[in-house]
Amino acid sequence: MTTPEAAGDLRPASLDDVAREKLAALERRQLRRRLVTTDRSGAVDAERNGAALVSFSCNDYLGLTHHPDVIAASVEATRRYGAGAGSSRLVNGNHPLYAELERKLAALKGAEDAIVFGSGYLTNLGVIPALVGRTDLILLDEWSHSCLLAGADLSHARVLEFRHNDVGHVSELLERERRQHRYCLVLTDGVFSMEGDLAPLPELAPLATEHDAWLMTDDAHGLGVVGDGRGSSFAHGAPVSVPLQMGTLSKAVGAYGGYLTASRSVCELARNRARTLVYSTALPPGVVAAANRALDLIATDPDLVRRPLKLAREFTAALGLPAATSPIVSLVQGSAENALAASDALRNAGFLVAAIRPPTVPPGTSRLRVTFSAEHSSEQVAALAAAVRPLLRP
Repeated sequence: MTTPEAAGDLRPASLDDVAREKLAALERRQLRRRLVTTDRSGAVDAERNGAALVSFSCNDYLGLTHHPDVIAASVEATRRYGAGAGSSRLVNGNHPLYAELERKLAALKGAEDAIVFGSGYLTNLGVIPALVGRTDLILLDEWSHSCLLAGADLSHARVLEFRHNDVGHVSELLERERRQHRYCLVLTDGVFSMEGDLAPLPELAPLATEHDAWLMTDDAHGLGVVGDGRGSSFAHGAPVSVPLQMGTLSKAVGAYGGYLTASRSVCELARNRARTLVYSTALPPGVVAAANRALDLIATDPDLVRRPLKLAREFTAALGLPAATSPIVSLVQGSAENALAASDALRNAGFLVAAIRPPTVPPGTSRLRVTFSAEHSSEQVAALAAAVRPLLRP
């Protein structure tokens, strides 16, 4: 019998040893994350380690997670239908509230139909592989959200990235590559989650159509806050025809879940072929009811949906920065160490603003990501601007 010593000690490394080594490597690069308990007692109120903070680090753009009507709808549905759905939507988890939610989403986004998934991430993991496969082409913006990249990888299609918001580069790739593939999908965020800028949809949409490609937007950070609440395809003046629009119900809507809006035939295909729908338990009734009520508020309260962007522009104006185009303002600090130090400084001043580091953003672009809610006051925004001013980097 060969001993470990005789074999040059080729024994497999201990699982814990491997985990500790990887954690230590992250620590050395200032990239280790830690879960910190945060008590959100209100839309913009947070408590961490006993300190009361004004949060500018939450995607609850409209403050609907704490809206009394949204909470009441969730409670009523939970009492009537139970705390959970009990099964996949295709078994018996498709409770009556789903149909109402999908009708409202389709109407708001100007689409024929909608289908709701367990989360925005699950939407992209399910929809993209249901539409394209090994003989097809995917073009996606290099700064697209992780779930678009993950869905593209799962499809086994050929994936090419184009330079951020570079329509000319998209055109070059389509001219060179499109004819070699059966189908082509062009993927982009509608509002980019780390930059806050908008995709050039008025240029991308006709370009995709010209080359028989399908444009799909991830509108997680668009619904409820740009385009009068209807999202990024309505944020450029005239509405832009985008055949595939997905997003989340966990940000401006204040609940949880994801969705796709598209034609009836495409949504029906997703109901049958999107594995993350077919093999996932349906959302709890209380969650769907909360989203239903929140969409009513988004559709009927124009002042509410315009306020986050208004406050973001007050912030950028106070700092002499280019006007915000969404409720997200990115303040690049460079190194992870710089971003963490800036976040600590703001916490000491009474504000919660997260430091965003690689791999979420490219190396050398660690940043403060500031998000604005309809529940912030102009006085809070001005106070944050004063605290941020010394931290700005050229």
